Order: sequence, then structure tokens, then C-alpha cells
Amino acid sequence: MIIKLLGSAAGGGFPQWNCACPNCIRVRSGDPFVKARRNDSLAISPDGIHWVLLNASPDICIQLEAHACLHPGPSLRDSPIQAVLLTDSELDHTTGLLQLRQGASIKVYAPRPVLFALEEDFPVRRIVEPFASYQWVETIPEESFPLFGGQLTVCPFFLSDKPPRFIGDKRSPQQEHQEREAWVIGYRITDHATGGVAVYAPGIETWSQTLERHLEDADCLFLDGTFWQGDELRSLGISERDASDMGHLPVAGANGSSKQLARLSARHKIYIHINNTNPMLIEASPERRVLTALGIEVGFDGMEMEV
Repeated sequence: MIIKLLGSAAGGGFPQWNCACPNCIRVRSGDPFVKARRNDSLAISPDGIHWVLLNASPDICIQLEAHACLHPGPSLRDSPIQAVLLTDSELDHTTGLLQLRQGASIKVYAPRPVLFALEEDFPVRRIVEPFASYQWVETIPEESFPLFGGQLTVCPFFLSDKPPRFIGDKRSPQQEHQEREAWVIGYRITDHATGGVAVYAPGIETWSQTLERHLEDADCLFLDGTFWQGDELRSLGISERDASDMGHLPVAGANGSSKQLARLSARHKIYIHINNTNPMLIEASPERRVLTALGIEVGFDGMEMEV
């Protein structure tokens, strides 16, 4: 299984167009210890010929052009992109579907609430209908399905019932996970030829038993690294919302994801979906050194690997 990290930033990219935080100032100045990043997205292939996208970012056209294996051909309008797996209905993960509309024939997989949101609240499905022959396929947590004739098997799993901000938070906390709406999911992808397993989970609200189970014995993990601290935006005077309000588990702290991630045996443990304010974006920072000591990597655009 070939994996290409097309984008590693959270919504807004890095630098963010309207942000003058210390990180964004450094990357605009050309600081060699800070890399610019586009919105979070991943491309996976079993053979280097047929590809699936994990989320479709607003930068998707630029991201595809940056990799020759993702270019069209051999026929005039033939693309190697055959499917898109959506983890949620966030704007930074779905607006790229509008960019892929030009006569495309693509299967789009997403959980039921996300498919509904893309029909009603953010009507991507109705917008692209005159232009593209998308097939909308519902994914059900814990029900695996094949891709590329069974070369890959994909298992979606529940992460959160938190809807995107443009819908509002209408959750029923008293419900059990099995009954809660899957607004945010992760994917565990298995390559049957190599036995390699990759997990993609860019939106982790809590470190649940379900998440832990799907991370076990995986070779490569791409996980939510949005914020370093829970109060990161508040401390900078940007927002009163903290990481939990936005559906993200911070990297650091007593209950942070880094301590959980360090225990796992995966060969590659990689943070993606990194907000522009996160200090671990600075390669020479103390925060980056902490992660390196724990055996955790910070993903970057163009990162590639095989499992």
C-alpha cells in the first residue's frame, strides 16, 4: 500500500490567510525551520495506479498536480482517482468535492449524517449533480468494505457524534456509542497483498476504546494533531473555544494523545491536521523534541511511505 500525505494542516492551511500568529509570521518570512502546509488530505493506492483520497480539501487540485502519479491519463479525461473516503462533513474535508466535479465519475463514501448534511445543510450533492456522476455510498461503522476489487479492505469506525459548526451541536450525551450518530469517523485500511495496515483519524474528540482497538497492530497511524494544548486559541486571544469545544483531543497534557500514542507499536505514528497555532510546527521547538523522544512524527506535505 502506497501512502501519500497531500496536506497536513487543519482548516485554513498554514499560513492561514488572515492569521498573524507567531507561527504564521515565521513561515511567511521563509524561516527554514517552518514548512508551509495545505489542508489535510491523504492518497492511498494498492498498486500506484488506482488511488483513493481520504478527504477532499479545498486545495485538492493543487495537491493532485504536485504528484505525477495522480495526474490524468492515458485517455483525455481519465483520472487515477476512483474514490473519496470522507471522515466528516467539515468544510476543509468536503469542499474539494466541488473542485473534482468536471465530468468525474467517483465513488464518495461517508457515514449517513455526513451524506445528509451534503444534501441539505451544505448541498454539495445537488450542486455537483449536473456536472459529475458521483456515486454516494453510506459507510457504517464496523462494517468493512472492499476497494479496487478487494486489494484493499476499509473498516470505518466511530469517533464522535459532534456535528460540524455550520449545523450546530445537537447531541444526546446520554446515548451509548452504538446508538449515537457517526458524524466523525476514522478508517482502518488493510492491504491484502502486504498485510500492511494504515489508520486515518484526523478528528479525535476522545481517546476511546474503539479508537484504541483499531490502532492496535497497525503499521502506520495518521492521527489528529490539531492543537498542542486545550486552551491554545484562548491563550493567544484568538477564540474563547478550546480544543474539546472543537472536537479535538490536544497533543500534550495529562490526558493528551501523545502519551497514548507513544504506547503503541506502530512503525509510523504521525500527527496530521495541525492547526497553524500549534508550536510543534516549528522543527527546532521544545514541543517537537518531546515528540521525537516519544517516537512520534509530525507529518508534512509530500510525505510518502509504503506498508
